[in-house]
Amino acid sequence: MLIEQQPAFVLHLRPYRETSLLLECLTRDHGRVGVVARGVRSQRGRLQRAQLEPFQPVLLDLQMRGELASLRSAEPAGAPVRLPGDVGLAGLYVNELVVRLTERQDPLPELYAIYAQTLLRMAQEPPLAWQLRRFERDLLAALGYALQLDEEADSGEALHAEALYVYRAEHGPVRCRASEPHAVRGSDLQLLQQDRAPDAQGLHALRGMMRELIRFHLGGVELRAWRVLRGAITRR
Repeated sequence: MLIEQQPAFVLHLRPYRETSLLLECLTRDHGRVGVVARGVRSQRGRLQRAQLEPFQPVLLDLQMRGELASLRSAEPAGAPVRLPGDVGLAGLYVNELVVRLTERQDPLPELYAIYAQTLLRMAQEPPLAWQLRRFERDLLAALGYALQLDEEADSGEALHAEALYVYRAEHGPVRCRASEPHAVRGSDLQLLQQDRAPDAQGLHALRGMMRELIRFHLGGVELRAWRVLRGAITRR
C-alpha cells in the first residue's frame, strides 16, 4: 500500500545496516509506524537524512509492506520545534512514552494532535512539569485508560479538595493517610481534570502519581528517559 504526503513526526531513529536508518514515526492517520529509510546515512542521502530529526513535522511518502514501511520521500511540513536543554530531554521522554505505550499501525488521530500541541506547549508555555502531566493524562485517555478525576473510587462521592488520595490503577482515587507513598491532594486531581496547573507541591505529587500509573501500564518496566532525567538532575 502506498501512503503519500502523510503528516508525521519522527519519534526515534537508529542505524540499520550499513547506510540506512530504522525509524519509529507517529503519523496522523496510521498511528505509530516503523519505517526503513534506505541509504540516508550515505553521502548521497544526507539531504533526506536532515529531514528526519525528532520534533520536526514532516510529510512522508511510504510504501507499506507488512509491519515495516519503506521511506520513499520526506519533506518538511513546517518549522521544527526548538527544544533546548531540559525541554529537549523532556521531549525525548514524551517520544519514549509514545513508542512504549502504543502499538504499531494502530490509528490514533487524537494522539497525533495531542503530541503536536504538546511540543509547542513545552517550547512556549512553562512550567515544563505541567505540560508533561497534561500529556501523560491525555496520552492515557487516547489509549483508553482515561483517569477518574472527579469522584472517589470506593464511595462514588465527589473528591474532597482537602483530602489526600492515592490513585490505584484500574480502580481510581482512594483516600489515604499523609504517610502513603504518592499521596496527592484532592484539589490537585481536580485541577488536573480542569486542565489548570496546581502549585509546585501539587505538580510534584502528580509526577509521582503519573509515574506509578505509567509503570503499571508498562508492566513494571522503567523508562530509559527516567534514568536520563535523574542523571541530569544529579549532575547539577
